[in-house]
Amino acid sequence: MCGIVGYIGNGSTQSVLVEGLKKLEYRGYDSAGIAVFTNKGLEVVKAQGRLVNLEAKLEDEPLVGTAGIGHTRWATHGKPSDANSHPHTDESQKFSVVHNGIVENYLDLKDELIAQGHTFTSETDTEIIAHLIARAYDGDIVKAVREAITHMRGAFALGVLTEYEPTKLVAVRQASPLIIGLGDGENFIGSDIPAILEYTRNVYILNDGEMAVLTQDSVELMTIEGNFISREMIHVDWDAVTAEKGGFEYFMLKEIHEQPKAYRDTMLGRIDEQGEKVILPELKLTPDQIMNIRNIQIIGCGTAYHAGLVGRNVIETLVRIPVETDVASEYRYRSPIVSPDTLVIVVSQSGETADTLAALREAKANGAHVLAITNVVGSSIARDADDVIATLAGPEIAVASTKAYTSQLIAFYLLGLYLAEVRGTQTPEAVKEMIQAMQALPEQLDMMLEQSESIKAYAEQISHHEHLFFIGRGLDFAVAQEGSLKLKEISYIHSEAYPAGELKHGTLALIEDGTPVIALVTQESVLEKTVSNIKEVSARGADIMVITYEEHAATLLKSVDQVFVIPKTLPLLSPALAVVSLQLLSYYASLALGNDVDKPRNLAKSVTVE
Repeated sequence: MCGIVGYIGNGSTQSVLVEGLKKLEYRGYDSAGIAVFTNKGLEVVKAQGRLVNLEAKLEDEPLVGTAGIGHTRWATHGKPSDANSHPHTDESQKFSVVHNGIVENYLDLKDELIAQGHTFTSETDTEIIAHLIARAYDGDIVKAVREAITHMRGAFALGVLTEYEPTKLVAVRQASPLIIGLGDGENFIGSDIPAILEYTRNVYILNDGEMAVLTQDSVELMTIEGNFISREMIHVDWDAVTAEKGGFEYFMLKEIHEQPKAYRDTMLGRIDEQGEKVILPELKLTPDQIMNIRNIQIIGCGTAYHAGLVGRNVIETLVRIPVETDVASEYRYRSPIVSPDTLVIVVSQSGETADTLAALREAKANGAHVLAITNVVGSSIARDADDVIATLAGPEIAVASTKAYTSQLIAFYLLGLYLAEVRGTQTPEAVKEMIQAMQALPEQLDMMLEQSESIKAYAEQISHHEHLFFIGRGLDFAVAQEGSLKLKEISYIHSEAYPAGELKHGTLALIEDGTPVIALVTQESVLEKTVSNIKEVSARGADIMVITYEEHAATLLKSVDQVFVIPKTLPLLSPALAVVSLQLLSYYASLALGNDVDKPRNLAKSVTVE
């Protein structure tokens, strides 16, 4: 998501910070800034937009000093602006902070600080950190940072400076990546290796709950509680391009592996401390408005539309409100029936999808309340919608969407539970059970990804075929449609997704010896029927791979050629796990064919024309 770089030494601090931020541009951002100790004290320069805007400001008044921190921001709390850009300071401007992650309880902390007389200049959660540190400071910056952290919940990577101790740079990691670079008479921090690779290849990688204190000539590592620790130095031998990809061959594979973090980030601050209720403080929808919703329309394109198919099932199951899904490019041309009691949900990774933006405006013109699920806070769709749920997946570089799609699923789960809470359509026990299962998803996905290459052999096998089919029932069919699209996008193999029960109504004519069929079997309520459909294609010579739970694997292996097992979860949540196996299948099939996985032919990341 956002990018951090920090430096302490006798070199050109401004140059190190700006060049380091340039190396992080691939992560995506909407503003940038740096803070440097100069002979005038702690000075901050920041600018909305690209780094060239920051560089233009620095040309007029360069910052010369021996320590500094820099940041590229991807907006989460507050729109992209100079004021919301990092670094942030307290009101005395003696303390400066850069921050990746989310402080879940920032609103409560902000109210507390305001009551104590603090004033704020931004809409961000980050600014409260500078104030917390300033409040705690008694001559020891390390102690003050540790004290501030005790009040914060959420995920954060921090770089902290204070004018009172200009020979120290403090770094903290809690569930958001941060590394320490070791130089000769200089040391560095970075949110990712590319930021410092030009200057050093010797690094420490901080673990969760750890911090570091840097001077020009030393680095001390310790736990957040203050216990000193030792750590083996790592020598990085990646080239710059590989470093940007985190050691992965392609951005798509990196982004597949970033999904556990994306799940956690999208849930952060949206579930209460007890894990019993969903809270969506960003929503303007009032309880009265929610009670008056008569129908819901979900609109999206491509992968976002497929997320909407899952969302429809989730909302209808949890909230018992009728839901329609629409392809955005068709919505305006079918004379949709919309009223003030209609909630329209538009889904877009970029927030700039032209067809979805046009559908949003059509819905608003007809009096609907529009809620956007998007990954880009300052986008056109986010600005035009009445309400926004930001997915917080971070930038996607690969054209084929992975973590943005699954984060959209998490957003739908959160929204469905929240609506159910307000309307009283689920018991507190049922809500708590689903929340607990959602919170288990990141760890379950980590387990899956550790065995990701087990699907590689089958992917290489299907890469020799020109046609294949995906089948499933209910939510499995929704996931099958996304799996089929993913395979077409990056491998160029023709594939189709069908409801498993529809095979006998025509599709079976296309099945012959060796035809690959990928079947999803995660919905217990239709398991026996789906197994019967699998036997129909098996009898006609299909080569079948099934995605299912461990408990069904042995039985299914009697009827199919291969089984890929996913961890057991609630039926509504299975798409968040099952689809990842299809992402991996598509990735390895494309790789086997020698395609450019990240840049498939004829496609663009953001479709800004109708």
